Amino acid sequence: MLASVAFASGLTAASAADYKIGLSNGWVGSEWRTQMISEAEDMAEAWSEHGIEVDVVVQSANVDVPGQVAHVRNFINEGVDAIIINPNSPTAFDPVFAQAKARGILVIATDAEVSSQDAMYVGIDHKAYAAGTARWLAETLGGKGSIVAINGVAGHPANEMRVEGYREVFAEYPDLKVVNEVNANWEQAQGQQAMQNILATYPDINGVWVQDGMAAGAWRAIMDANKAEDIAATGEIRKDFLDIWVENGFTSAASVNPPGVMASALNVAVNLLEGKELKEPASAGKYGNAMYLPIPFIDGDNVAEVHAELEGKPGYYSYTSSLSIDETAELFK
Repeated sequence: MLASVAFASGLTAASAADYKIGLSNGWVGSEWRTQMISEAEDMAEAWSEHGIEVDVVVQSANVDVPGQVAHVRNFINEGVDAIIINPNSPTAFDPVFAQAKARGILVIATDAEVSSQDAMYVGIDHKAYAAGTARWLAETLGGKGSIVAINGVAGHPANEMRVEGYREVFAEYPDLKVVNEVNANWEQAQGQQAMQNILATYPDINGVWVQDGMAAGAWRAIMDANKAEDIAATGEIRKDFLDIWVENGFTSAASVNPPGVMASALNVAVNLLEGKELKEPASAGKYGNAMYLPIPFIDGDNVAEVHAELEGKPGYYSYTSSLSIDETAELFK
């Protein structure tokens, strides 16, 4: 049975137009996650203009997988209509998601895909995200040279899909050598320290593939080493990084994983709770349960335009996008 049909038909109806949705975030180590929750809360409020009241309950904390499973159990016991989760594991939630489904609760993962067939995924394709900037880096370097990669949290499902994405692309270029791969846990300070250590060992590298959350730190280390004109490196979508990118004319590019992915997932959830059916089933991805969102791309051609859109925003603010309520409605029959 199609995922959308299964979810729609298996729900326990709330009052006519009144839904409670639990939001689970198992890591609070970045402003990106805070913005993700905030945008989802704002989207929930926006539904009132469409005659539907959406109440969100947030559980956001630094927890391991068992701790986040406890989030889900709390939501089940609270009797929510839907759970939207940014999961810390792709596979560990299968049993608890089955429990939620048995109680008629819709489950949607966002930002990281999950294996459970009792859930669907609404977010970007992280493998494609990484492949886009990896292709840009390889072509910018003319398909040759030495590069390093600075990754996020080892074992996190989104991180592992990104690693898979850039490795596949770089493997297509035999004269492009990945000389080192390290993890900096999506933290700016760790990204800067990792880049300093890398430059001390590999002073003549040509390129850096670094994920958002760490790119600004990596670029600061590159600038401190007076190598900004010699190295091509990927970037990120935060306002503070875009400031220095535009000011210094970096050779950079960034795929965008927008914080609005949870807001998009919330809009999909409300439509499913209303009993609607997706025109195209959520059947993409390695688990066959994904609905992929567009991946914005920033490089030298459009960075000034994107930067201008963020005028007046604080430095930690990330360039974002999400499906509007009307755009989401177009996805349904």
